[in-house]
Amino acid sequence: MAESSAGSLQEQVEEQESTVQQKYGTFGGVFVPTLLTILGVILFVRHGWVIGNAGLLGGLGIVTISFVIVTFTALSMSCITTNIRIRAGGAYSIISQSLGLEVGGSVGIPLYLAQTFAITMYIFGFREGWLYIFPDHPALAVDVIVFTILFIVAFLSARLAFRIQYIILAVIIAALLSIVASVFFGVMQYEPQWVGEFPGSQVGDSTGVSFWVVFAVFFPAATGIMAGANMSGELKNPKKSIPLGTISAILICYVVYVLSGYWLSTVATPEELVTNYNVMIDYAFSPPAVLAGLLGATFSSALASIVGAPRILQALGDHRIFPGGELFSKLAGNGEPRNAILLTGGIVLATLMVRDLNTIAPLITMFFLITYMMINLVVLIEQRMDMVSFRPTFPVPRFVPLIGTLGCLFTMFIINATFGLIAIAFVISAYLYLTNRHLKVPYGDMRSGLFVSLAEWAAKRVSLLPEENERAWKANLLVPVQSSRELRGSFSLIRNLVYPKGSIKLIGIAEKSDTDKIRDDLYTLASSFSRENVYTRWSVIDSSHYKEAMLNSLQTLQGTFFKPNILFLRVTNDRSKDDVIQSVIEEISNYDMGLQLYFEDPLAQLGRQASINVWIREQSPEWNLDMELGNIDLALLSAFKLKKNWNAEMRVITVVEEAEVENAYVYLENLLDVARLKDAIPHVELGTFEEALQTAPQADVDFFGLPPKPVIDELRTYVELTRSACVFVADSGNESILA
Repeated sequence: MAESSAGSLQEQVEEQESTVQQKYGTFGGVFVPTLLTILGVILFVRHGWVIGNAGLLGGLGIVTISFVIVTFTALSMSCITTNIRIRAGGAYSIISQSLGLEVGGSVGIPLYLAQTFAITMYIFGFREGWLYIFPDHPALAVDVIVFTILFIVAFLSARLAFRIQYIILAVIIAALLSIVASVFFGVMQYEPQWVGEFPGSQVGDSTGVSFWVVFAVFFPAATGIMAGANMSGELKNPKKSIPLGTISAILICYVVYVLSGYWLSTVATPEELVTNYNVMIDYAFSPPAVLAGLLGATFSSALASIVGAPRILQALGDHRIFPGGELFSKLAGNGEPRNAILLTGGIVLATLMVRDLNTIAPLITMFFLITYMMINLVVLIEQRMDMVSFRPTFPVPRFVPLIGTLGCLFTMFIINATFGLIAIAFVISAYLYLTNRHLKVPYGDMRSGLFVSLAEWAAKRVSLLPEENERAWKANLLVPVQSSRELRGSFSLIRNLVYPKGSIKLIGIAEKSDTDKIRDDLYTLASSFSRENVYTRWSVIDSSHYKEAMLNSLQTLQGTFFKPNILFLRVTNDRSKDDVIQSVIEEISNYDMGLQLYFEDPLAQLGRQASINVWIREQSPEWNLDMELGNIDLALLSAFKLKKNWNAEMRVITVVEEAEVENAYVYLENLLDVARLKDAIPHVELGTFEEALQTAPQADVDFFGLPPKPVIDELRTYVELTRSACVFVADSGNESILA
């Protein structure tokens, strides 16, 4: 049997994976695209400006801080990818499988846009290098031709793109060798300036800059670590390829930036470094080789992005993150997401017509940083939860994702605080939008485990505090159910007695032959309460003894964290159950619970849900108001909940002799003032209690304190006397309207 199950599972996995040909290894699928994206235009054009401003020590400090942040992010990414079956979409897949589609989509959408806009930025960078060689060529024509080549390559096959990247890798290596060769021809003639003066660019009216401004200019060079992870759905072994390919590429790139920084500090003065962006070209052994490297770096970065971005879009569409997403989830016969490539190409072509994306360039970096931050946060949460399912084969110390998270957040606001807030607002807006779409999750995530861990932490903290906390009281109802029909009749009242922060525990009591039916009914009713934003749980007890089943459930639930504090009983006109209800009333005081007995008006039911009366006993002759009000706290609290949820009128009524009218009003006004029931109306009735029940202002529900030894049949008469539904309430002693 076990072999059959294992075989079935294997067949399912193979069937799922057969939709996409997984054909790329570590070197071609991860290492090369990551390396070429990081060794980009900033290395060849702006690295000298960084060293010229910050000095060698400051410049290497900027390089190190940047690479520490992205390295820790890569370590976190490696950790989580070895703990899950990563699917298409790279970072989007990682975040979705941990924090759900809503969080993954809210990050995946801006990540896709950032990757797409980055293509345009890389094309612009290529054009600048091209015009340096051929200044007479039309800029727009260069942009369109480069875009066309990129689009055709991506549309035909990712394999073709990777083959082209091998050629570009050779060009980059040749450029770096040209720089190394210059060392043997005496170009390193200056002593490095160890500490920079941060003069700025010294062009026009430019003023000095700070360390963090220079850091903000350099940091985008270290991004690009997702270039390989974006191909996660098409890697032979993503659990192996992503950690090995990404981290090795980062380490090599760091060495290149450190060594080239030292070389730049010795071949030119700081003044030349901050004013001449072509220092690396001018002092290399072969300037054309470095210029080719610059063009190759921008082209390869654009190529990696135009191959990776559609795959993020395809993963978003596959999970219906946006309307019409299924159109972009389709794959061509060779496994290429061509519909997604067409949309991506259209966006890039449109942005090329804008001619300048410098204004939103910081926003693109923000979207990348938010993605990195969320990857670190996923690992941090998983580690903190310490769940048995978190067993990565590439574990990392807990400080790694912590530093990665804080580093990304810090960098966002160092680069541009305004765009950082805009990016965060965009992600939050996307999350709220996706939450309202009620996405269908195709796989499990750790959200339930996260909330359970938080609840366990809260339970441990609460256990250290005093149990009886009147100020933290909220209505948690236990509702025994023998007939779902009866519960449906009480649905509105129960919902409004607990909403918004209370809870409901439904206990179905039925004989074995009826348990399936009541189980289905309770599931439906609990779902209805949940749709009303009321936390509801349910269970069924197989028993033919109503009283014993109810008392057993009370005993069992006393040990739970979210234990009920009110027993809600609906009393019908079926007098055969009166003895059972009577005995439950006598027992309830032993369980430290309040009690609500609901008698429905068979004609008016809950009426207009616009008026509530609360009856309290007269307090003569002292009329003293103290913290112990007697058996009226729960009645006042329950009535106040209804008043808020119904937006109803609330009266507090007492019955006195004529001589006590003034004292009664003073008492009621003081009570309402101390209880902070400012909109409740004090009302005094004269005569006997039975007369007052008939002459008092009409209400839709009347609340009474439950007498010490109630007679159920006598309580039924109150419905006729008041011409309304009645709720008789017994305090548990743990609630206070004055708290």
